[in-house]
Amino acid sequence: MAEPIILTDENLDSILNGSKPALILVTTGEGLRGDFRVAYDKAANEKSNVIFARLDPRTNPRAAEVFGAGDKPVLVGWYCGQEIARRLRPWGTDLPLAIEVLEKAVGENPTLEDDLTTTEEVKDKQVTDQPIKTVYDKPVAVTDETFEQEVLNSDLPVLIDFWAAWCGPCRMVAPILDKLAGEFAGQIKIAKVDVDANPGLSQAFRIQSIPNLMIVKQRTMIFNQPGALPEASLRQLITQAIALEIPPQPAPEPATENQQ
Repeated sequence: MAEPIILTDENLDSILNGSKPALILVTTGEGLRGDFRVAYDKAANEKSNVIFARLDPRTNPRAAEVFGAGDKPVLVGWYCGQEIARRLRPWGTDLPLAIEVLEKAVGENPTLEDDLTTTEEVKDKQVTDQPIKTVYDKPVAVTDETFEQEVLNSDLPVLIDFWAAWCGPCRMVAPILDKLAGEFAGQIKIAKVDVDANPGLSQAFRIQSIPNLMIVKQRTMIFNQPGALPEASLRQLITQAIALEIPPQPAPEPATENQQ
């Protein structure tokens, strides 16, 4: 049975500069969910195209700093010198999603040649040959002008928070969204629209009460509701949005002469 690699400060560079995707479980052993532990060990034995590694942040401060580890378990997806996915206090159901994100990144970015062994060569290859994949671990401010690019054209589902500085419930929701943006980085984008500064979007979506939470996936609105939601409900909503399959939209039929 294959065992995850034990990652340390000494062998950290083999993961950071390697050309193979890796799932790094950073944990002291405390607070790690049993369902995730079972799923992680099972996947490590079955998935030969992904490196599975464990890291104890208490004895490896350099690696802990690189991965932004604290006292809570965190799962980090890493590929070609950059973080692709992150899930704080992961569940067993988070693992297949993280693997899917990594495999998608591999498909979009061909692996580096085996003979590139130095850090400088790896960096040069990344800069010249591979597009940078943005991982959104914090909410993104969206305006009337950037909505189409940031939301409609997003490869990820987007949770939009319509808010205003004077809104008390909005201030209560904000830190929860900050936290969830980090937990679901690489799986969903969280966007914030200031309704006072962006009247066009407020009018287009008929926003009458804030906070108003909306989710758009593949240019389709799948959720829209005014009012604040508790953290547990938001987490469940995000998980469902990530897993939801949007059926392909049929192409419009060409107009006939009678319709013209």
